[in-house]
Amino acid sequence: MRVLGVDPGLTRCGVGVVEGVPGRPCTLVAYHVVHTDPDDELPLRLLTLDRSLTALVAEHRPDSVAVERVFSQHNVRTVMGTAQASGVAVLAGARAGLPVQTYTPSEVKAAVTGSGQADKAQMTAMVTRLLRLSAPPRPADAADALALAICHVWRGGTRSKLATAADRARRRGGGR
Repeated sequence: MRVLGVDPGLTRCGVGVVEGVPGRPCTLVAYHVVHTDPDDELPLRLLTLDRSLTALVAEHRPDSVAVERVFSQHNVRTVMGTAQASGVAVLAGARAGLPVQTYTPSEVKAAVTGSGQADKAQMTAMVTRLLRLSAPPRPADAADALALAICHVWRGGTRSKLATAADRARRRGGGR
């Protein structure tokens, strides 16, 4: 399974692509950071993000997309930009006809490090180790996006299989 993970952000949006199967180490395909200029108007920034994410989906041809779920922060302006970037990422996956799953930061941390309370340094170290990289992915937005992709391979792949099995069982049971 190839997964494109997105750590949404309006100024810096991390994108990481991995391949793997649940229970096995993943392989790095690529990582990127999409930048938008804070001095540009919001519509232009969102358009830049949309075009970049659409191009990355077309280039890497993932089987699914994993996006970090926006959580409440104290800075409303920051959370609004993150939410808008998240919406663009979800749209890029949906437009390509791909399944899109969102994960909370603690779900990603737990999947990658074993602890939902892991800090950025621990996350980056584990992503580096799990993908057998010679150096940590930089900036941190890229490492976070790769962590999302790994989380989806390990957790989302299982979720998807369970949902498919349940759907098949419902159809066999006459739609009950």
